[in-house]
Amino acid sequence: MVVPPRAAEVTVRRPIADERSSDAGREVPWLANCWTHRMKLPLQDYLEALHSRVAPMREGTVATYIPELAKVDPAGFGICIATVDGHCYAVGDADRQFTLQSISKPFVYGAALADRGAQTVLSKVGVEPSGDAFNSISLDPTSGAPLNPMINAGAIATTALVGGADVEEQWTRILQLIGNFVGRPMSIDEAVYRSESDTGFRNRAIAWMLRNFDITEGDPMSPLENYFRQCAIQVSCRDLALMAATLANGGVHPITRERALPTAHVPKVLAVMATSGMYDYAGSWLYDVGMPAKSGVSGGILAVLPGRWGIGVYSPLLDAKGNSVRGIEVCRQLSRDFHLHVFGGSHRPEIVVNRIASGSEAPSRRARAAAAAAWVRARAGCIQTLSLQGVVALDGADYVARQIAAMQAHSRFFVLDLHRVSHLLGSAARLLHETRERLADQGCHLVFARVPPAIGAALDHAGAGPRAGYLSFEDNDLAMEWCEDQLLAEEGAPAHDLGVESPTGFALLGGLREPDLRRVVALIETATFARGEQLFAAGAEGDDRIFLVQSGRLSVLLPTANGHHRRLSTLGPGTSFGEMVLLGHRARSASVVADTDVACWVLSARRFDALVATAPHIRMQVLDNIARDLSVRLRDLNVLIASLAA
Repeated sequence: MVVPPRAAEVTVRRPIADERSSDAGREVPWLANCWTHRMKLPLQDYLEALHSRVAPMREGTVATYIPELAKVDPAGFGICIATVDGHCYAVGDADRQFTLQSISKPFVYGAALADRGAQTVLSKVGVEPSGDAFNSISLDPTSGAPLNPMINAGAIATTALVGGADVEEQWTRILQLIGNFVGRPMSIDEAVYRSESDTGFRNRAIAWMLRNFDITEGDPMSPLENYFRQCAIQVSCRDLALMAATLANGGVHPITRERALPTAHVPKVLAVMATSGMYDYAGSWLYDVGMPAKSGVSGGILAVLPGRWGIGVYSPLLDAKGNSVRGIEVCRQLSRDFHLHVFGGSHRPEIVVNRIASGSEAPSRRARAAAAAAWVRARAGCIQTLSLQGVVALDGADYVARQIAAMQAHSRFFVLDLHRVSHLLGSAARLLHETRERLADQGCHLVFARVPPAIGAALDHAGAGPRAGYLSFEDNDLAMEWCEDQLLAEEGAPAHDLGVESPTGFALLGGLREPDLRRVVALIETATFARGEQLFAAGAEGDDRIFLVQSGRLSVLLPTANGHHRRLSTLGPGTSFGEMVLLGHRARSASVVADTDVACWVLSARRFDALVATAPHIRMQVLDNIARDLSVRLRDLNVLIASLAA
């Protein structure tokens, strides 16, 4: 029979070594004598390194056709990523204020869709890419309708379509809508607004042309002023990321949980962003970067990865097409490094976590002596098993890392069960290794369990580095047992896995009076078994032995239909097995195999029956002990079932 590998025999592989900045993190409450700082998340390090790589770029110039924009600091540069569950990673000038400019266009277009309906809006503004600059006069030659809402002509038309009895109500609606996407009240930069209004002669010509074709109604200058105002709304790079994350989250703000846009209109907004959001660079952007995006001449770029991330970048140095030079490079590197191209598939990162269970809810099946079992039981809550599933990309691995960081306040052992993972991207594998290393630096442990071969290959490839290897276990129970063993290795823990000196201390014989105990012990014999030896097989009859483990370890195995086996539990010194023969069960329910050399005390049920025929009180005490043990096992099983069902 094949002996299952023990924790001491698990596969050891090597981790990755990435360039990292300082590991210092902000302080949080910790368990005494365990940790001093919360783990710094690897994605934060990545953004800091990305910012450092891109910051030296000096190509481009600031916008000058709006006089106020020419006054900005060209060195300003910030990056922010917001997840759909509301976590923000920010570096550089992520909180510096600038004006929204053309980035307002998709959001106001969404308001027009919500207020007027798609058919009405489509009758006034098309959705075809123009291939022209943002301020081009691109109108349908027959209807006079602008080709799409991302060029100025289309944006002015959609601003006029926003709901409201007059332009004042329309402006209130626009300002509130942008605030819902950002998650706070908004204001405008009056100097920029006045500068745009005073110099917006081309936009005034466009507005009159729209009125000529009846695309707008009434005085065209009133909605045009609202358009100038919406471009002057003040935001930060962090705000852009949250606006993008709200679109990525189906129109619901990831932090306030308030709906900013009806779900039905989100795909329409993203579609026009994908085809027309980057001016006449839109096709190259979609080809290279592959995310719906919108840029503005103040230097902002907003990009959306549906279901996963919102990205905001700010740098006012623009290329000839009016897009941020650094912003394009940041998004290009993010897309390349983390496989963010929208046509590569998308999902919500939190779905990679199928279940989280603590060691208290799902302890190992290791049977231990009473003192060691009590020690483990009291501390098992600091062990957490996270079962992952599906395709794990960078954002999914980041979500796992953040869940682990959040649990560090009360946990220090983490088991990642990967048997339901169908694919592990290289970037995700590197981040998991980085997380494991950060935990190790803080005295915590992350181990892997039930790793499919293909997933193991991805971990191996990502883990080719100079630091210590990682632990991978055949099943969750072995991983949990290893974690429990680490608890028992701590100072003050009771001795475990050491030989037992006498059979008198076993729970099976607890409560017997001294004379009765001596009578039972007189029936006990000793037996030894070599590593790999089978003590008995499942279904075997005629064997009436009860075993009390003196030293060594054994596995209890249940045969499966495919000819393999499933390990039910591990037995060590101070534990007993085979007692069911005293309840009339003559056929063995499972197989028992020695994992190491084993020494046992053996009690024959027939000899015990002969003894208790004249001393029935001994039988009653032993049966009561068996019932207590079964009750404890049943309670533990109920806790496990409840955990699995949660």
